Amino acid sequence: MPDIARLTPLGVMVLALLREDAMHPYEMIRLMRQRHDDRIVSITNGTLYHTVARLEKQGLLTEVGVDREGNRPERTTYALTDAGEAAIIDWVRRELPRLGRTTEYRVALAEAHNLHRDETIALLRRRLTALEEELAVYRDGLAKARGGSSLEQYLIEADREHAMLTADRSWLAAFIERLAHPDFVWGTYEQTDRYLAQREAARQ
Repeated sequence: MPDIARLTPLGVMVLALLREDAMHPYEMIRLMRQRHDDRIVSITNGTLYHTVARLEKQGLLTEVGVDREGNRPERTTYALTDAGEAAIIDWVRRELPRLGRTTEYRVALAEAHNLHRDETIALLRRRLTALEEELAVYRDGLAKARGGSSLEQYLIEADREHAMLTADRSWLAAFIERLAHPDFVWGTYEQTDRYLAQREAARQ
């Protein structure tokens, strides 16, 4: 079993890219930036190459070829191993329902399509339950503080967190309903013309 505790959010996104197809690190960087994955995790050439090397050492990806075109430097292409595929599933499965890990949750949500629809819904319902429990704690705490005549200036952060949890809970409940609908496309990797053009541009 892969040690998913050692996986970073960037590492998971690299493995998920390789689930689409074998790639070299330069293409990975270009694709991630084209898809604006740098909104979620910091992506630099150095961290990406370091992450790939670490994932290879862990046996989660493997070298499948080296090529050179024209005056470009050699590019090593990597593919996902069976252990790497299992690591994606296990990591997303672990992080999707957990609270308090913002970056991990955003990556898990972005890569949730790697799980089956029914499992994703079940995990998100677990998260929804946890959100509702935490929301109740904040709601009760704020009511008690205000009932005790606490000044609002001391409750600003708690009030904001309560509002954020409320919004998150509303979004998640609505999304679960959308995902449960069979018309919501899930878990496919269609080789559309747009996808192929994006891949070709990333290789240049």
